[in-house]
Amino acid sequence: MKKNRYLLCLLLCGFLLYYGAPRLSILAEGAQGIFSLAWLSFALIVIAGNLTGLLYSPKRDGQKHPAERRPGKKSRSFH
Repeated sequence: MKKNRYLLCLLLCGFLLYYGAPRLSILAEGAQGIFSLAWLSFALIVIAGNLTGLLYSPKRDGQKHPAERRPGKKSRSFH
């Protein structure tokens, strides 16, 4: 379920970059240039965070641990 959310956030961020990046002028002076750089840096942080969550999320095997198969039985390990 989380992978869907990460993918949706990536697509939404990509759409916002597609729509907003041509309207930003990075080389402008003053508040306009600072806003453009801040907006683009925050967009890149969002993309990096969602890609990290998507690529490094733990995989589900579908198999349960031996202790979870039998709810009434305790497992012991002697090392």
